[in-house]
Amino acid sequence: MKIAYFDTVSGIAGDMTMAAFVSAGVPVEALSAELGKLGISGFELIARHVQRSSIAAVHVDVVVSHDEHRHRHLKHIESIIRESSLSDGVKDQALAIYRLIAEAEASVHRTTLDRVHLHEVGALDSIVDVVGTAICLENLGIERVYSSPVRLGSGGTVKTEHGIIPTPAPATLEILKGYPTVLTRHPYELTTPTGAAIVKALSSGLLDQEVLRTEAVGYGAGTREFDDLPNFLRVVIGTLEAPAEADDIVVVETNIDDMNPQVYPYLIERLLASGAHDAYLIPIIMKKGRPGILLSTMVERKTLDTVVDIIYRETTTIGLRIQSIGRRKLPRRSVEVHTPFGPVKAKVVIRGGKDVLTPEYEECKRIAAERGLPLLEVVRLLDRSLSRTSE
Repeated sequence: MKIAYFDTVSGIAGDMTMAAFVSAGVPVEALSAELGKLGISGFELIARHVQRSSIAAVHVDVVVSHDEHRHRHLKHIESIIRESSLSDGVKDQALAIYRLIAEAEASVHRTTLDRVHLHEVGALDSIVDVVGTAICLENLGIERVYSSPVRLGSGGTVKTEHGIIPTPAPATLEILKGYPTVLTRHPYELTTPTGAAIVKALSSGLLDQEVLRTEAVGYGAGTREFDDLPNFLRVVIGTLEAPAEADDIVVVETNIDDMNPQVYPYLIERLLASGAHDAYLIPIIMKKGRPGILLSTMVERKTLDTVVDIIYRETTTIGLRIQSIGRRKLPRRSVEVHTPFGPVKAKVVIRGGKDVLTPEYEECKRIAAERGLPLLEVVRLLDRSLSRTSE
């Protein structure tokens, strides 16, 4: 799965997001061409390379020559986006971002969605920031977005058309309700309402020990340069691999050299039926050169007593070795798929980010018996059918 990870080193704003994507590989010419599909004029994108804390970054200016309708309502912005020739995916993401902004502004000013004025966030440059971000995600083929906890400035003020307001801006806090944030001591507006809405509308949350194969990194510079903070948004583009599932397993083992071997198949069936994850036999040579069997079974701790009781009741052993081990396994699930043999239960394992389907052995046995076919032929035909299904 291809993802974008927003590392909000010094917060996030709309222009910083676009700039980070340009730095990560989105051609500014392609971005400008797509923005032209909005059907509005009066702006130009200018991207330039800058340094922030000696790190190369990109700064994007949305230069507005004229904006006849600076103070827009939500319905005006939605109309611009819906009537554009942009893709449906870009439209949906941009509309979701603006819906969050409008809801937050309406809440802060105690008014309704249809009456709230979107001042700075309704201006042409902000519309370009929001739509441009959605265009960049589509350009890079991003399937999902994640972020770090969003960093917010505090203790300062910012001048807006509503007057002087504290940082973080009330709309920013309203938008980020329920989302992880970090309140810093920097008295600047590190995260704007637009940046907050981009994260809240698009992000699937935080990453937690997932395996990410990085493909590109972009740095989107803010306008101000701080002495004690690199003022940029870092975006990491990469492939997120499905995490291996982990659990704690207890292994129960014993060596047996004095038991009728006819008992072993029955013993294995009982252990598996009791909930053991696995049970198997290994031929060994024991003391005094006697051939024996190593019985090994893996169980969850909650079923340990049951398994121990079965082994003592069904075997001749007088002692067991018990040890805890860690186990990791690929994510898996059971599905029913349509095949030339009709509906068949199969196991889906996520391997390398792709679904791999394998027919259940009992299903193969059933089909072989019902159709009078060799088991190997059934397995081969089902493997071929499931391979086409997963493509």
